[in-house]
Amino acid sequence: MINGNIFRDAIISGANNICSQKQELNDLNIFPVPDGDTGTNMSMTITSAAEELKKMDDADICDVASKTASAMLRGARGNSGVILSIIFRGFAKGLAGKKEANGEDLVDALGIGVEEAYKAVTKPTEGTILTVARMAYEGGMKTITETGDAVAVWTDVVFAAEEALALTPKFLPVLKKAGVVDAGGKGLLVIFQGMLSYLAEGKMVELNTENSAEDATVDSFDSAAAQFDEVINFTYCTEFIVGRDNPSSDTKELREYLMTIGDCVVVVDDEEIVKVHVHTDNPGDALQHGLQYGQLLTVKVENMKEQHKNAGEKAPVKAKLEKAEPTEEIGFVSVAAGEGLTELFKDMGCNHIVSGGQSMNPSTDDIYEAILATPAKNVVVLPNNKNIVMAAKQAVDMIEDRNVFVIESKTISQGLTALICYDDTLTVEENVEAMKSSIKNVVTGQITFAARDSEFGGKKIKEGEIIGLKDGKLTVCEKSSQKALLKLCKEVIKKDASFVTLIYGEDISEEEANEAYKAVSEKYGDSVDISLIKGDQPIYYYILGVEY
Repeated sequence: MINGNIFRDAIISGANNICSQKQELNDLNIFPVPDGDTGTNMSMTITSAAEELKKMDDADICDVASKTASAMLRGARGNSGVILSIIFRGFAKGLAGKKEANGEDLVDALGIGVEEAYKAVTKPTEGTILTVARMAYEGGMKTITETGDAVAVWTDVVFAAEEALALTPKFLPVLKKAGVVDAGGKGLLVIFQGMLSYLAEGKMVELNTENSAEDATVDSFDSAAAQFDEVINFTYCTEFIVGRDNPSSDTKELREYLMTIGDCVVVVDDEEIVKVHVHTDNPGDALQHGLQYGQLLTVKVENMKEQHKNAGEKAPVKAKLEKAEPTEEIGFVSVAAGEGLTELFKDMGCNHIVSGGQSMNPSTDDIYEAILATPAKNVVVLPNNKNIVMAAKQAVDMIEDRNVFVIESKTISQGLTALICYDDTLTVEENVEAMKSSIKNVVTGQITFAARDSEFGGKKIKEGEIIGLKDGKLTVCEKSSQKALLKLCKEVIKKDASFVTLIYGEDISEEEANEAYKAVSEKYGDSVDISLIKGDQPIYYYILGVEY
């Protein structure tokens, strides 16, 4: 029988094992795009539980399993981390009320986790962590017909996981072509192996501090102090809504004018209103130009330099968000990285911005905390990254005092479009449906760098080369970001495009961005409206959002 203390130390051993092999798992990533690597996400997820378990003394196995599930749920990062937390949530359900457990109890609990993990994924793919978990469970089930010994059963669970991992390239040809196994499946096996080391031999895997999950937290992008050191190009965040005198008047000239006096320009219009957002040193000029289209309905002008100065004095480090009573009808939480994008999402109505994105996946608890800090009865969450959607959905299950809706925005461009689509004359449910529908009309292009050597279309890609993605699929490989951008534009901007947003990142100078904007405008400006926004985002030199 396995008691609580043994199970506790087995999980800690599993956490140490994956932390020590984190980089090896990250290196299994065959796609060259810099992302929230599997080893980092899984190690940080289970480490959140290990830290809590170290505080427990002489607990029943049900309590250990419950504490593990709770901590992993809150600490889950990335899709692989969320799936891992769901698998371990199965142990909490299967071992509920038990002081000790035999092999059958462990396997039954694993089976619950596997079943729920498959249900949690919209389109389960074989050859991933799901396959390894399922076949490990099936291997354990065969053993319990012969013996209920926990060590014998878990030994076969690990053996079956090893066999399953070796089969992942057969399920996924892309793994076979690259000569690797699935990183998430390998991570689960490493954890199970670490657990077996303690269950079978009483030997806890030692933590290799050089590769531990703790050093991954430097990428969490949560330093408020660092944000206040950024240069603010323009002083005033200016927003206004104009009631249109002429429903057919063209707002292209207004957008082009605002580009000459500021940045982060967003102009959205319909037959009745024109909604404007711009960072500028001359808010009066922006308002005066807007008056050419009709009467001002609302105006908001804020001094960003003063705000940041005061914020820097009061909050040099990220403070924990306080829970707010849900008094308003609706609120918004968005995930974004980069000062420009953070300010833009705030200006567009987001109550809280969770810092993160590609390669910096926030935890479920980060999103949960932001939801609770939003003073609204209904909270809409925009993950803006495909690897954050599952963490956002996990947070929903933790909320009891307000309604939470996750718009499955997988890119920044989709998130912005969803927010623009919000209409305060509609009900919450109508808005959620409209926002979900709007992101289907967005094509996203992204320019970044190859994080590792790879191969695309028979062509070798070297680490550091510039690559372009169309909705996540590698499409372009070039030597410079500007060339890659223009080539990517051919792939994403078609004749029926209605609006294009070009967002430039922290590694692109204003001069380079203006040159890129000019080049794109000369080629496509006659047929589609194009806006340039300073996003300051890491990883991506440019994000190109095209609405249809």
